[in-house]
Amino acid sequence: MSETDKPLTAYKVLTAEQMATLERDGTFAGAPVDLADGYIHLSTADQLAETIDKHFAGQADLHIVAVDLAAHGDKIRWEPSRGGQLFPHLYSAMLLETAIAYSPLARHDDGSIRLPIAG
Repeated sequence: MSETDKPLTAYKVLTAEQMATLERDGTFAGAPVDLADGYIHLSTADQLAETIDKHFAGQADLHIVAVDLAAHGDKIRWEPSRGGQLFPHLYSAMLLETAIAYSPLARHDDGSIRLPIAG
């Protein structure tokens, strides 16, 4: 993936409790897996459904946060993960002010993820 091919927005899946923390504190240090790995796992729009199906299957009351990658600057690293795909990893806390939009997880009739829309 070249620099020009990298999306400007990535997505983080949060539990209701984690979303409440982000809204209340304006910052989110990471889920247990993020804290263990040393960075916050994010997904592109194309990777999001597989991330949800693989890591959040059967969980209810999830939320999706659209994250402005440019706002995090050099704290974003694109690193290989699942199947060698490059995933955006955030090497700092996620800030509410860098959230473009967020909403409860919802799916379209065809099962695809409904992305949060700003505004």
